[in-house]
Amino acid sequence: MKTSIIILTYNKLDYTIQCIESIRLYTRPGTYEIIVVDNNSTDDTRAWLKQQGDVISILNENNVGFPRGCNQGIEIATGSNILLLNNDVIVTENWLDNMLKCLYSSDKIGAVSCVTNSCTYLQAIPVEYTNLESMQAFATQYNSKSNPSAWEERLKLIGFCMLIKKSVVDQIGLLDEIFSPGNYEDDDYSLRIRMAGYKLLLCRDTFIHHYGSTSFKENKRYLDLLKRNKNKFIDKWGFNPDKDFYFSPDIVELIELPIDAEFKLLEINCGCGGTLLKIKGKFLNSKLYGVETNESVAELSAKVAKMINADLDFNLIDSPEQTFDYIIISNSLQRFYDPNQIVSKMKRYLTPQGKLLMSVPNVMHHSVIKGLLKGEWTYSEYGVLDNETLRFFTLKEIYKILLESGYSNLSVIGQNDGRKANPEWLESLSGVIDKELISQLDAYQYLVSASNNDIESIIQELRVAEELSVDCLIKFDDFHIDEIFSNMELAVEGDEVLQLLNKIGSWYFEKGDYKRVLPFFQKSLEINSTDSDTLYNVSYFLMFIGETEVATNYINQLYKVDQAAYNDLLMVLADFKIDS
Repeated sequence: MKTSIIILTYNKLDYTIQCIESIRLYTRPGTYEIIVVDNNSTDDTRAWLKQQGDVISILNENNVGFPRGCNQGIEIATGSNILLLNNDVIVTENWLDNMLKCLYSSDKIGAVSCVTNSCTYLQAIPVEYTNLESMQAFATQYNSKSNPSAWEERLKLIGFCMLIKKSVVDQIGLLDEIFSPGNYEDDDYSLRIRMAGYKLLLCRDTFIHHYGSTSFKENKRYLDLLKRNKNKFIDKWGFNPDKDFYFSPDIVELIELPIDAEFKLLEINCGCGGTLLKIKGKFLNSKLYGVETNESVAELSAKVAKMINADLDFNLIDSPEQTFDYIIISNSLQRFYDPNQIVSKMKRYLTPQGKLLMSVPNVMHHSVIKGLLKGEWTYSEYGVLDNETLRFFTLKEIYKILLESGYSNLSVIGQNDGRKANPEWLESLSGVIDKELISQLDAYQYLVSASNNDIESIIQELRVAEELSVDCLIKFDDFHIDEIFSNMELAVEGDEVLQLLNKIGSWYFEKGDYKRVLPFFQKSLEINSTDSDTLYNVSYFLMFIGETEVATNYINQLYKVDQAAYNDLLMVLADFKIDS
């Protein structure tokens, strides 16, 4: 089986030579053909290509762009597979064999790619090599054997190295040349492959080196080109690929369950289903659901999860309440007109022990602040915020919205995207903002985990429990004691409040969690300072921990209100040698 490797060139001969020589060195002879399409280079590229007997060259008289050039190569390819490869790539040992094993592991797979050192859409991995020799040593070890467990399904693959079955190309057609000279043609092609019913896989068992967009980086109109081609994609497909292809592996890491766990998860504004796809790959027994208002996008996410109808303006979801173990709002809370209502109403659909997971952009990021201090506001400078942003959040506001909505066990972690603020600039702000806020300037977004922990349900469970329930007490551990008290007073009336407070205090004592014992007895005494059961319990506990003097005061109070209970207590505490 032969693979047609198609390479586009425009100047940068040094890169092209390194690329082709690495193919010759690290690819089995007889398994490939090299087709180079040159877009009218002005350096020595064309002369060098003419001297290469094993390279099929197409020498264009003008620059036809990347999509058209690739199509020219595909049209003359004779291989069973098409490999679109940038010329600023150096391939490595086992690179093609590993990708082919993945590509042909299932008829459902249409295209694959690999990881590298420099790439968007999280196809890059951390590397420490400093030269090409150490790079190849790293790659030899990394690519040592094919590993199906390292194959990851993706919504799209970046076109620096995309291996496609020729039968799939024949079925869906060539690259769309409206994206010339380049950018977003790989988004478009990935989407077309998936729409045809095929999967895209990233081979995390295969590494090659990528210098990274050398031609485009020197083009001053690069950003304008990106914007123009993104708009072409939006016009064609009806959605923004930068937003709707987005996925958050960090959100997935907040799901603290065994990989074989069975659970239900809902993602609000799930886009094309990138995060859901990541969850599906990790938790095979998960049942995934999504809400997406854009019909074009929902058609794609339906390939990953069951789509649910919802009217988010009125916070209504077509699903029974207390259904989901997790609800995700990833990078979209800022796009809601009333995010407070959204966060609050999601509690309805969480199980009592369910969790809300969110990623929320930080408007205090230093790039935003710098722009404001210059009298500017540009979304493009801060990539997470876009022109659909309606609301803005700081760390304080995130905590506020969660606490007001009744969530507990909050975890809010700032993420740094590598753009550290200049220390001198931070020093200049020392007299303007509080020191404890300085660290927040480096957080480009916050990862949030918040427990529903329906405290009223837990209280009702405690009311009917007759024996010590460790599981139930563990649920209580997530709450501040004042929060427990306030909810208990609402849920329980009369003497039952005292009974429940004593029950919980006694249970914590049996559990050995002594720090949480006394507050429940003290709260009971605040409600009724003459309650004999409470005086009995607090006296015994204080004697047990060695607070004899304080305990004696409560014992004397018990004597005044209930002499029978007093006598019983003295018998129980005989070993403590109380001097009444």
